[in-house]
Amino acid sequence: MNHTIVIASRESALAIIQSNTIVRHLEHTHPQMRATLLTMKTTGDRILDRTLDQVGGKGLFVLELHRALQERRADIAVHSLKDLPMELPEELPILCYSKREDPRDALVLRDGLTHEAEHMVVGTSSVRRTLQIKALFPNWTIRPVRGNVQTRLRKLDEGQFDALIMAASGLKRLGLERRIHRYFSVDEMLPAAGQGILAVQGRRGERADWLAGYADEHSAIAAECERAFVRTLNGGCPSPVCAHAVIDGNQSHLRGVYYNDENGAWRKGAMRGELSSAAALGATLAQVLRDGKDL
Repeated sequence: MNHTIVIASRESALAIIQSNTIVRHLEHTHPQMRATLLTMKTTGDRILDRTLDQVGGKGLFVLELHRALQERRADIAVHSLKDLPMELPEELPILCYSKREDPRDALVLRDGLTHEAEHMVVGTSSVRRTLQIKALFPNWTIRPVRGNVQTRLRKLDEGQFDALIMAASGLKRLGLERRIHRYFSVDEMLPAAGQGILAVQGRRGERADWLAGYADEHSAIAAECERAFVRTLNGGCPSPVCAHAVIDGNQSHLRGVYYNDENGAWRKGAMRGELSSAAALGATLAQVLRDGKDL
């Protein structure tokens, strides 16, 4: 095989770093192939004055990338899995998943602050994070914040917030781990489904064997498990429904959060299952939590 792979990517610094993991993979495993990036600003990147639930959800981050694949301007697209809608076009399947980076959420303090306080203004536009942080720190004031990682950090250091809640994986990939004041354990704050995993999307039926060695089996199992949980509960971007799976020997250990939109009640639970039944485990835990059954 001797040709160029065109990779569709959002134009943010983080997205480019993530897409370049494929470039480096090809350099090491298929030096006869070339890879170039086709970067673009998505609708979700352009609309920053409203929260995602007000403008259509996380799907706004992938429309332009999907179009590039459909129009054959790109061969693959690289996404943060947590930003991918649960339902994808049949002709644009996920080809593989990367090894998972740190899945936890992290607290970032304003430059100059060294300790968290009982009363702080904390920035996050995530309903999932808001729900769980209020349970941990009821005196914190939560305000929405949008933009890429650098934009949010700038707003923080300008004094618009005392702290931000951000994905540890993005900060680490950008070399900004030093900004992390503390990590939230997955027991304190359950991550979004797929957080820390990159998804490589392509066109159905096209050869992609050159991704061998990049694909991570454990990530694929965890992703299938977590996304099945959220899909069963119809959890979209505005929903705090979330799940996190850990591979433990020959089993998956899945934690999930169910949220009742009608009364605001929510419930956490966990369940184990065989690796070969990842999707079934996700669906089963979702149904148990939704129906209020004992675990």
